[in-house]
Amino acid sequence: QVHLVESGGGLVQAGGSLRLSCAASGRTFSSYAMAWFRQTPGNEREFVAQFMRGGSTNYADSVKGRFTISRDNARNTVYLQMNSLKPEDTARYYCKATSPSAIWEYWGQGTQVTVSS
Repeated sequence: QVHLVESGGGLVQAGGSLRLSCAASGRTFSSYAMAWFRQTPGNEREFVAQFMRGGSTNYADSVKGRFTISRDNARNTVYLQMNSLKPEDTARYYCKATSPSAIWEYWGQGTQVTVSS
């Protein structure tokens, strides 16, 4: 079982930056693939960035060059550094952990990011 808690969201002006954090419980955090998703009201949750167990990263085209995902296994935390924010980045951001077997998925409660124009 993995419990995820996101933080770091807030209100920021366009062009600004935020860093989201996702703190995970569990002793096997380092073996989990971690990802960030976001969702706006009435829409499906969409992929933002992924940090895979092999160390590679993957980003949605809409955030490439602006967002950076990283993880600190010693702190059981994954981060999402968001720069050059745009109003269209406004959403609730969620952290997801996927077990090594890919059978289990865990989600946090999300943190709201609002970018004003």
